[in-house]
Amino acid sequence: MQKIEKIKLMLENEEKSYLKIEENFKAIKDESRKKKSKSEYYEILELKCRKLQNRVATIIKNLSFNEKSLNKNLIKAINHFKLRNGEINHNAPIDFLDDELKDAVIDGNGNFRPKLYKMFLFEHIADGIKTGSLSLINSYRFRDVNSYMIDEKLLKENRTQLLQKAGLQHLNDAKVVLSDLIEQTRTQYKKTNKNISLSNNTHIEFRAGNNYVLNTPKVEKEETNLVSGLFEDHKNTSLLEVLSVINENISFTETLEHSSVKYLKERPLAASFIAAIIGYGCNIGNGRMAKISKNIKESELETISDWYLSLENIQAANNKILSLMNKLELPNILKKDQRITHTSSDGQKFGVGVDSHVANYSYKYLGLGKVVTVYTFIDDRHFLFHSTVISSSEREAAYVIDGLMNNEVVKSDIHSTDTHGYTEAIFGATHGLGFSYAPRIKNFKEQKLYCFTSEEKKEYEKKSYRILPNAQSYINLKLIEDNWEEILRFLVSIKLKYTDASQIFKRLSSYGKKHKLYRALQEFGKIIKTIFLLRYIDELELRQMIEKQLNKVENANKFAKAVFFGNNQEFQYGSKQEQDKSENCKRLIENAIVCWNYLYLSHLLAKSKDENNNKNILKVIKNGSVVVWQHINLYGEYDFSDENLKDSVGFNIDEILELNLA
Repeated sequence: MQKIEKIKLMLENEEKSYLKIEENFKAIKDESRKKKSKSEYYEILELKCRKLQNRVATIIKNLSFNEKSLNKNLIKAINHFKLRNGEINHNAPIDFLDDELKDAVIDGNGNFRPKLYKMFLFEHIADGIKTGSLSLINSYRFRDVNSYMIDEKLLKENRTQLLQKAGLQHLNDAKVVLSDLIEQTRTQYKKTNKNISLSNNTHIEFRAGNNYVLNTPKVEKEETNLVSGLFEDHKNTSLLEVLSVINENISFTETLEHSSVKYLKERPLAASFIAAIIGYGCNIGNGRMAKISKNIKESELETISDWYLSLENIQAANNKILSLMNKLELPNILKKDQRITHTSSDGQKFGVGVDSHVANYSYKYLGLGKVVTVYTFIDDRHFLFHSTVISSSEREAAYVIDGLMNNEVVKSDIHSTDTHGYTEAIFGATHGLGFSYAPRIKNFKEQKLYCFTSEEKKEYEKKSYRILPNAQSYINLKLIEDNWEEILRFLVSIKLKYTDASQIFKRLSSYGKKHKLYRALQEFGKIIKTIFLLRYIDELELRQMIEKQLNKVENANKFAKAVFFGNNQEFQYGSKQEQDKSENCKRLIENAIVCWNYLYLSHLLAKSKDENNNKNILKVIKNGSVVVWQHINLYGEYDFSDENLKDSVGFNIDEILELNLA
């Protein structure tokens, strides 16, 4: 375990070193640019050079830059800086600078300004790493984007087999794929506009200038009792009982294996594992959990936390509970179509009560406090099948595919998010990976619709279509075709789990100029997005289905807050690893409660001999949500026995009142 932590520390050092360069230069640059003229600005930079060089020169000398980085001129300058040990003269390479900066480095009298040169070099290094034109060899976060994906040569030599293994053989020929999508797009334009002209689409209202309003009435539900009313006979079921009952049936604690055979000792009891899960998942902490529990030692909880509660183990325990629910018949009554699984994901902000490099300030959510985002996935049966903690400053879209791919129990067919989960590149990637992507997009009518040629748009106008492609919004098919092999490489890498989609997307989006793969994915996604938007306009049922599914994840967010009640609902762990452990323990508790609810409701149906009663129960469940927790005692019980009501301190009120502190 200690060796693993040391290795992680070594790999993180390059990333931390880069961040120090960026942080130091930014502070000096911000201070210097308060000056108005460029000559004054450059003079300030020269004066600050020694201070910055003392902080970052050693870091730069020890960073392992990838010689294949895009900015070859900058690599040449960095190598010269290292070779000269920071002693720069007029022989230093200056091709990485633009003409204006070259003129600044060499003044009007032909004199070379080494200090200013170094400041420009430091700035370009920081910007290069951030935008992707420079990459680091020993950093997971700042490697070259190609290093995250399957080897190009390997894919070329084994193309047929790898595409088949990844289930992507239908994407083999770009021309065939695009031809089919072109036909789908044109057909959908025709269908959407035909339904408008025939007044079949009664929920779209056109206004001046061909503007329109799209109405989505709520699905009307039959009035029934609340699902919570079905638990009247068990209004105070303890969380401990819920977890214990589920564990008795599937032994999810058995997935919590010791991380080292060498140091394996006697395995703790199941009760201790459950206590540790509650300590993490309810945000109570091991120390507090031990103090408020009988027959549980803090040392044992610490052992379980350190050696048994790995993220992989907790996820496996979650999957065991999900697998049990998957076998039940009752959850399937919530599916609109038994052949399709509709999933959704959403982010929720949580405070962080300790120093954390993952957390960011968010005045909107926590005033002057720092927050992280917990990104959660749920299906149409209320199965919580994935969650992760990310920085609140990151866009959630990069993590959509991770949740869809990193689960063996719930296989999504259609996935919905709100606006934060949407990008055109995600549309392209999800389609390639076999998912239908159906987000709820804010300001829907402002979204661009695309076609393939100007002649095609003119044809639509002649036919008096009300829904038209936007001006100059044409798909660049050549860009997609030219980069089709890279798109396939990207998709194969994700399907065969060479890397997480979020890491590739974050790296692609970090490039100053959009990477060719990202641009191609984005262009491909424009086609898929256009087809979806046209369907969205045309199909009321689709819009209602998206709203309904997103309501489920929003309800799950309330559930999460109820379970994570300890320490003012703020994470007490600074590292992402510990935050993810805590979050996945919370998700395990949530899944256990949902599972117990399904078992209890199934028990009611199995015991009842009254057919009408069973029909009423099923009606209540279909019109409500099994994500209810009011009948679960999350907080434990108070002991009001005479022994516990006695004064354990022995306060003497008279003596205290007579106390003189003057």
